[in-house]
Amino acid sequence: MDRALRLAADAAAADEIPVGAVVLDPAGRILAEGRNNREETADPTGHAEIVALRAAAAAQGSWNLTGCTLVVTMEPCVMCAGAILQSRIGRVVFGAWDDKAGAAGSLYDVLRDRRLPYRAEVVGGVREDEAVAQLRAFFAERR
Repeated sequence: MDRALRLAADAAAADEIPVGAVVLDPAGRILAEGRNNREETADPTGHAEIVALRAAAAAQGSWNLTGCTLVVTMEPCVMCAGAILQSRIGRVVFGAWDDKAGAAGSLYDVLRDRRLPYRAEVVGGVREDEAVAQLRAFFAERR
């Protein structure tokens, strides 16, 4: 989570919503990382999770990330939850809950939906105070 929080700070410095993500390999080593870059790239899919998943798949040479863990500073949205399931990530650890668009237990629970063929273990609220503080500071400057 340390690295994800630093990536979120980098995103904020680039005028992006401060969300950072890392993909850990089965041994717990950082395989790939990403941060929000939607404004920079004009890409609506430029969420930290998507950026990190793409980088992890490229690093591994496969879309199948079975055994890997995604660590992200904010609860994934529906788009990111879908990508997480498609990549077969087995575990998602996140910081801040997202009551407006979260898809890992707050608004929706896509990652653990038993109707879907794949599910992920979810651990939410890890270092939540720090992740929330980054988000609040970012939006306070813009209001």
